[in-house]
Amino acid sequence: MKKLNIKLIAFLMFGLIPALINAQEGTVTIDQPKAIEKLLEFKKDIKTVDLFKIQVYSGSSSFQAEKVKSEFQSTYGEWPTEMVFNTPNYKIWVGNFRDRLEADRALLRIKKNYMNAFIFQPKKD
Repeated sequence: MKKLNIKLIAFLMFGLIPALINAQEGTVTIDQPKAIEKLLEFKKDIKTVDLFKIQVYSGSSSFQAEKVKSEFQSTYGEWPTEMVFNTPNYKIWVGNFRDRLEADRALLRIKKNYMNAFIFQPKKD
């Protein structure tokens, strides 16, 4: 019985286990167009732009948020608007301002109708 156990252990250690370990070796080849490499190089060279936005509304009613967004667009059509849902509130964000000065100028105009509006920088994903 002991000889059988020793033979079984020896077989597992020197025969089966090395075969399993070697079975996981391999190589991976990635075949991609040259244009992808050029795009990746181009993306490295692009400087990330920090944009500023203005929040004009925050509340739990999607209906009210849509209403504010529509009213804002009809009054101030020159800036893009978006509705964002951050649990539990809907928010209306305005603009993609490249610098704080541009955002400050817009905020002066917006504050006439939206007194609680403020400037912020969205978090990067």
